[in-house]
Amino acid sequence: MAVKKSTGAEVLVDILIEEGVEFIFGLPGGSTIPVFDALVDKRIRLILTRHEQGAVHMADGYARATGKTAVVLVTSGPGATNTVTGLLTALMDSVPMVVICGQTPSSSLGLDAFQEADTSGITYPVVKHSYLLKDPADLPRVVKEAFYLAGTGRPGPVLIDLPKDISAALLEYGGKEDGRDFHLPGYVVPTRGDEEAIGRAARLLGEAKRPLVLVGHGAVISNASPELKALIETMQIPVVNTLLGKGAFPETHPLNLGMLGMHGTAYANKAVIECDLIMSVGSRWDDRIVGRYDEFCPAAMKIHIDIDPAEIDKVVKVDVGIIGDAKTVLAQMLPLLEPGDTADWVKRVGRFRREYPLKYKKEGKLRAQHVMEELYRLCDGKAVVVTDVGQHQMWAAQYMLADSGNNWISSGGAGTMGFGLPAAIGAQLGRPGEPVVAIVGDGGFQMTLAELATAGIAKLPIKIVVINNHYLGMVRQWQNLFYDERYSGVDLEGNPDFVKLAQSYGLKGFRITRPADIRRVLKAAMDYNEGPCLIDAEVEKHDNVFPIVPAGAALRNMILEPPKRKLEKPTGGT
Repeated sequence: MAVKKSTGAEVLVDILIEEGVEFIFGLPGGSTIPVFDALVDKRIRLILTRHEQGAVHMADGYARATGKTAVVLVTSGPGATNTVTGLLTALMDSVPMVVICGQTPSSSLGLDAFQEADTSGITYPVVKHSYLLKDPADLPRVVKEAFYLAGTGRPGPVLIDLPKDISAALLEYGGKEDGRDFHLPGYVVPTRGDEEAIGRAARLLGEAKRPLVLVGHGAVISNASPELKALIETMQIPVVNTLLGKGAFPETHPLNLGMLGMHGTAYANKAVIECDLIMSVGSRWDDRIVGRYDEFCPAAMKIHIDIDPAEIDKVVKVDVGIIGDAKTVLAQMLPLLEPGDTADWVKRVGRFRREYPLKYKKEGKLRAQHVMEELYRLCDGKAVVVTDVGQHQMWAAQYMLADSGNNWISSGGAGTMGFGLPAAIGAQLGRPGEPVVAIVGDGGFQMTLAELATAGIAKLPIKIVVINNHYLGMVRQWQNLFYDERYSGVDLEGNPDFVKLAQSYGLKGFRITRPADIRRVLKAAMDYNEGPCLIDAEVEKHDNVFPIVPAGAALRNMILEPPKRKLEKPTGGT
């Protein structure tokens, strides 16, 4: 019996359903009309966004909150180029998604047709892989390869450039197994680590007197939390985590010292300086945690577990490199471990915590840190916390502790302002019935605030906390500390009334201006469940995030107190 012919768009949608896709985030245009038409009456829910950047960030938040591969659908030309920021964000943070971009008909490629762009060429540096479809018969294979590539190994975004004539063409599709016989030369997904290297790592861990485990985003992605917990409690080794490694090992655990690096806890950084061995599980040793590469833990042995072979010895030269899935490698290592003598070391790092606590002034003006502390208490540590980028992000990382990796979502590698609100929308769609809090700054929030409409239409009960200091706070902080208070381009004069703005979108608005009002207003917001609500927290304008290690500085020169003199200008930006 002849296989029924369908349009390329219909086949595409059928495959998305087979892949378990629940939502498509996107915005239509002329070149994607066939695909949007094929979505009518299908069980995939279209989330119509107000901007293509918002669509990719929503997909990103959904993927991180659920562990599933998310899907974006946008039109050609400017629709496709508007995804670049979101693609970079997803690539830097290893987030699985498939981005489908419309394209001018194949016959017009290269002729500067209306809304034509070299999407594959423009996005090549910010995707894990990309395709330009030129033959309708290739569509089933390409879509299934895209999902496989996005979700396996080190996850990342995969882009499909889909000309309009391909999505409108008729082709035969034989069902779920059609197109599954793909072959990807050179693409190998590491799973188990080298047994000899794992044995060496286990021996070094047992011999170390002052060992430390550094937990990164890879541990979250691989769901390695049970194995991590078993290793750390068996060996009694203190733990530090990166910004994106929060929650892979519970931050409320007594062995967890919290985030290290530029704006990490002083006691975590102190432990890093004094350790004699550090084992990274799924962290790429980025500059914000290492400082000067040549002076990072020079006397300590270094072990690195990572699924991406390119990361081994790329930034920090290590004594043992293990290529493999973090969960699998740790499971291989556990039977080989013999606890060492770490009791004195554990006591010592405990003293670091008492000697160098996080602190801030609670009297006087409203402080962002105070808002974070009260929010954390009200949420009882159970909310999915999504942040934007800036000072508020660092304060949230310090005060909003995470006991589950999927409960902390933030832009790490790219540091993308505007990420917070749309990512929270995606997270709430992926985790319905669970509390989701978006913590944003007044600067980044205004970059994607049009997505308030998307949240309002879907009646998502997101709590949007705007830390409003009327500044681009982190840049102002660096100008204050390192550029002799020569402020340039950081004053956000002209901010809207955020409460009235929320109301104009049909959302509930709250405002906090005094420390005495924090708990009452936050509780009222947390109890509000008729849709999204926004809390405008008008905080002290000139607060800085401490501790701080300037980019390019040696971690051993960390500042435990606010500086009383101007420091040498850092080599990196913020």
